[in-house]
Amino acid sequence: MDSHARTVMYLPDTMTNWPWPRAINPHFEDVKVEVDASFRDFKALSPESQGAFDKCDFARLAALAYPNAPREHLRIGCELMNVYFIVDEYTDIESATVTKEMVDIVLDALHNPHKTRPEGECILGEIVRQFWARALHTASLASQRHFLDSYTAYLRAVVVEAVDREQSHCRSIDDYLKLRRDTCGAKSAFAIYEMGMELPDEVFYHPVIAELVEFIVELILIDNDMASYNREQATGDENHNLVTAVMAELDLDRSGAMAWATRYHTEVEKRFIDGFAKVPSWGPSTDVLVKEYLDGIATWARANHCWSYEAQRYFGTRGPEIQQTRLVPLLPKVDCKAASATVKVNVADLSKIDATVHREQLSGTIGGLLSPQTISVM
Repeated sequence: MDSHARTVMYLPDTMTNWPWPRAINPHFEDVKVEVDASFRDFKALSPESQGAFDKCDFARLAALAYPNAPREHLRIGCELMNVYFIVDEYTDIESATVTKEMVDIVLDALHNPHKTRPEGECILGEIVRQFWARALHTASLASQRHFLDSYTAYLRAVVVEAVDREQSHCRSIDDYLKLRRDTCGAKSAFAIYEMGMELPDEVFYHPVIAELVEFIVELILIDNDMASYNREQATGDENHNLVTAVMAELDLDRSGAMAWATRYHTEVEKRFIDGFAKVPSWGPSTDVLVKEYLDGIATWARANHCWSYEAQRYFGTRGPEIQQTRLVPLLPKVDCKAASATVKVNVADLSKIDATVHREQLSGTIGGLLSPQTISVM
């Protein structure tokens, strides 16, 4: 491996031919201000970690994913994004036992949204309780059922991921994908599209619709794992990533694994497009709902890809530039677990790394691409 390959990663563009374009909800700015302020009131993070969390702009992800949602449903979507990522930040550094305890708290809050949370309990309980209590005001009964089912599956998978992390276990590609389809959380996020409709169960669970949902989940997880690989290899969490699984099973280097993931992405895209054209009819009134739902989940795939470059979670302030050049400087390792021990939860903001230690890595070949000051939230 030459020095360039050791310092720079090529990130293929997977969404060039995806038919669903970028769109953003017109209520984005106003709702973002409300949701961000409300989340800060929980004081779930230290001031430094809250600053890193804010750079991730999770409200933007919701606004891109739900561009046509009414204002209240967008707010619920924004709160849901915060829920996903705060649960992720809290559990990513914990043992399987503590993760299970946190998951049980979250599940109890979901099933008892009007119950006062116990004093001294992990703040996740109150964050989730408030989110779900608000959602119940406007969510259709069908969307509530579907959300609870899929979000519970997500939480159970988070515990399995914690067991894998504790054991430093790297799964085979097939086993990894089976788990990742749940840990990515996408299925429960799709419930936001249903909040204003009663999609019949015979439609929601129809094999064709269920398969199309799986295809979109697959696209989202592939893109997320490719974009987040740099962050995860830097923070020591790369075992739960498709790129790592492919490298290990197929004996490929990083670029070979990225190419494999890109080919797989293209295959899944084709399956979705082909399946979309074969959706059965349930009558005019239901068909309108089905098209709205399927257009929505297809938009989620585009939204996930756009947000990866527009927010600072994966590429700092240089996301748009990296989106053009496709070249990602590999970040140095950082012990986030050790840092987290002092602040309970430490949101990875790699701009805090002492960049001078790796100045050679960030100069010369790639110096003009990404300066130490712009290595930000990963």
